[in-house]
This record gives sequence, structure tokens and C-alpha cells, in this order.
Amino acid sequence: MQTYIKRKIHNEVAKALSFFPAVAILGPRQCGKSTLAHKIIETLKNSLFLDLERESDLRKLTEPELFLSKHSDKLVCLDEIQRKPDLFSTLRVLIDEDRRNGRFLILGSASRELLRQSSETLAGRICYLELTPFLLLELEKDKSKNYDIFKLLLNGGFPESILAETNEKSLLWRENFIRTFLERDIQLFGFNISSTTMLKLWKMIAHTHGQTLNYSKLASSLGITSPTVKNYIEILAETYMLRIMPPLETNLKKRLIKAPKVYIRDSGILHTLLEIENMDNLMGHPIFGASWEGFCIENILSSISNRWKASFYRTSSGNELDLILEKGKHRIALEFKASKAPIVTKGFWISLDELHILQGFIVAPVDSSYPLKENIQISTLKNTIQQLNRFG
Repeated sequence: MQTYIKRKIHNEVAKALSFFPAVAILGPRQCGKSTLAHKIIETLKNSLFLDLERESDLRKLTEPELFLSKHSDKLVCLDEIQRKPDLFSTLRVLIDEDRRNGRFLILGSASRELLRQSSETLAGRICYLELTPFLLLELEKDKSKNYDIFKLLLNGGFPESILAETNEKSLLWRENFIRTFLERDIQLFGFNISSTTMLKLWKMIAHTHGQTLNYSKLASSLGITSPTVKNYIEILAETYMLRIMPPLETNLKKRLIKAPKVYIRDSGILHTLLEIENMDNLMGHPIFGASWEGFCIENILSSISNRWKASFYRTSSGNELDLILEKGKHRIALEFKASKAPIVTKGFWISLDELHILQGFIVAPVDSSYPLKENIQISTLKNTIQQLNRFG
């Protein structure tokens, strides 16, 4: 029997419930939101869990104000809140009547931007936290199993994928996840989009994973308009399937690439879309370097403070840095190399000079970290995250 693996935000959720009337845990479907919520509320004397994908629970909220008022002494957990977005206005009324903290725990598979109703009606009453699929540091804390970083890279972090007994079962789960997301979940979010068109777009993005977005090229290939492609990509981003990375905003007199880069957020989903079934296939595939880059970026950004501002840097002459992190006076550069003996290009050093960056990491699947130059390290992913967290 699989033991519970404590999530990074577990304590943050518990703490937020003591400070806010409502706390929302947002993240992709099947990433473990319900499991986390059950673990939190099982320690409470009075709690009520409603799964809004279950018709019997949904019917209980036919008269939501009446039903929830009868359970005002409990922490009420509402799972898959996007199924009933009109609830937010009711929650606002109930919270304003009794401003006690820890009244509602809300779970949703869409971003805060997509759940605009909550932003409009619960402003100042709610705390938002994001739960991702499993991260490297979360799995490493589970001493019952030895999680290999390449297994996590190949299969991705969705619990049913990474905890599957075999790679074949993991792949089968991911194939079904993609099919269900396209054929059912997109519709439940309220979007009337052809699953065939969305799958084609998703696969095209997988082939350009880690590259700059070209809406016109994608639109031409799909036979639809650029605004439509942009809308579809925004939907995939707002449902946590894609990460859109903006270019660095700087006053340097350089011709900079201004288009954002796009990543499939979960490496396992990326490999499934590209029909990559095992590590041998992955290591021989042209996407290997970009896959490692996206995997590292997702783990880093999901493991450090959200006060860090993330971007990339690339000039028209080809000088680039994969990731720039900025917070206060700190500006840190990161480069990602899928090699045991990573080599950085001349453009890396030029970019550091152009941006006056003194601290940098070359993140690679090496056995241990070591200095390349003063304040520039060849670093493991784990060490990189730990050092970044020391900055606060």
C-alpha cells in the first residue's frame, strides 16, 4: 500500500486556514489536491468534503446558502469548484456574515485567472496556493522508495504516473489522462473546442517545447486564425498544461527576442505527446536537452518563493540564458545542460557580462556540484533549489 507523501504546500495550507476564511488549492487535475485536502481535514473534528463531480454532492448545493449555513460550524471542502462557479457569490455572503478563518477549503483545476468569479467576489477573503504534480524534493523525502531523477524526468510527476509499478502502466495512465482532458475536461471548463484540433496543437507545441512561440506558424499549420491559436494556448496554460515564459525586460540597447517561450509543464505528458516510451528513446531524441530544461525549470519555479520573477534572455545575435531569476537586488542566471560533462558556450559568458550577473548555475545531471568559476557552479538540480531557497 502506497504511503502518503507529504506535499511541499501541506503546512502552507494549514497555516493559511488560520489566517483566511477561505483557502484555494489550485492545480492540474489528478495532481493530488483531493488527497492533500483529505490529509489536512482528517485532523479536524468538524469538516465536510463535497466532490462537485459527484451528482449526489452537487444536488446538495441546489440551495447552497441554506445547505452551507447548516454546516457553518465546520470546515467545508469544495472539490472541483469550477463545476459550480456561481458558488463564489454565496461564499462571499456567508463569509461576510461570519468572518471566522478556516471556513472553506476550495479545490480547483483551473487557475485564478480562469476562475475570475473568485477573484471578483472573494477579494481579501481568500488565499490562493498552487499544487503541482510531484517535485523532486518531495519524492526524495519519502524514504520508503528510492526515486531516480531520470524516472521522474521520463514519467513526469503526476501521482498515478510516477507511482505506477511499471513504465508501461505509467504510459497507459498518461495516454488516458490526455484523452480525458481533451474529450471531457476542456468541455467541463466551458470551452467548446474540437478535441482533434486541440490535440494537434498540443503535439505541435510539444515538438517546439522550450522554443519561442510563433502563433502565425501554428495557425497556418492548423488552418485556423492566430487569435484562435492564442486563445487555445491560453486555455492550456490556465489549466496548468503549459508554462509561458516571458522574455527579460531590460533597458540594454540590444535587439532582444520579444516572443515568449513555451513549455509543456509535466515532462511525462511531453514525452507521451511525442510518443517517447523509455529513457533510451528519450536520450536519442532531439527533444532531450529541451526536456531536461523544462523539467528543471518546473521543479525550480515550483520549489522556490513565488516572489522570484522568472524570464529568459536571448538577443538576435544568439546570446542567451535559459532562465533569469530576479528578486530585490538579486539577479541569478541559470543554464540547463543534459550532460554529465556540461559545456557552456561563449554566449553564456557574454550574456552574464551584458546583464552584469555575478551568480549563476549550470544545472546538469551530475553526481555532485562543483565550481566552474567564482560564483558560477555546475550544479545538481537539488543543490540549485536548496541554494536558491537560502536567498529567501
